[in-house]
Amino acid sequence: MINSILLQVLTAGDTLTKNIINTPVQTTAQTGVDKMSLWELTLKGGPVIIPIAILSIIAVYIFIERYIAINRASKEDNNFMNNIRDFIHSGRIDNAIALCKGNASPIARMIEKGITRIGKPLNDINAAIENVGKIEVAKLEKHVTTLAVCAGAAPMLGFLGTVTGMVRAFYNMSKAGNNIEIATLSGGIYEAMITTVAGLIVGIISYFFYNIIVARISNLVNIMEARATEFMDLLHEPAI
Repeated sequence: MINSILLQVLTAGDTLTKNIINTPVQTTAQTGVDKMSLWELTLKGGPVIIPIAILSIIAVYIFIERYIAINRASKEDNNFMNNIRDFIHSGRIDNAIALCKGNASPIARMIEKGITRIGKPLNDINAAIENVGKIEVAKLEKHVTTLAVCAGAAPMLGFLGTVTGMVRAFYNMSKAGNNIEIATLSGGIYEAMITTVAGLIVGIISYFFYNIIVARISNLVNIMEARATEFMDLLHEPAI
């Protein structure tokens, strides 16, 4: 009797051991949530994501190009105005013009225009300097309006993608009838959410880019106005 019970226990133990060994173990990769790369997630945004991506490229290009151009235009020789004063007071107008031509900054082009008008009424000289200044500012503001358009258009395109994504989701729901599944709605919801996020990100970054460029142009304009005023004061100074 005892031997029979022990035999049954041993047999049950062997069967349990075999079941444990033969049972596949679920790994973390099988039970975990599938990970998706940023590129794959972006592709879920649908066709509206393409113009948003184009706007982002345009905004970054304009910001870098304008930032470099403004930095180059802002470089100024500390002795520039002092040398101009010495040349004018000593009557070496040609040397003053040559000094301006050797400097590629907007300030030098303004002063050069003023020097070439020496001998005419001061109002005419001032008007000539202002006209050159306006032209130089217009050059500095090149494509800045496009940057503002990117800041405003990107969120609008994102909202358009939201609408088209929800339309797609509801269309899939109407076609599914009573057999609605999560996979049926996921495509439209992905498109709706991703385009909104992408549009807002591009719009916010473009907005910051625009304000940075505008602020730097404004600072340079103030310097140009100060140098123009200094030059007009120089013409009122008596020659030494």
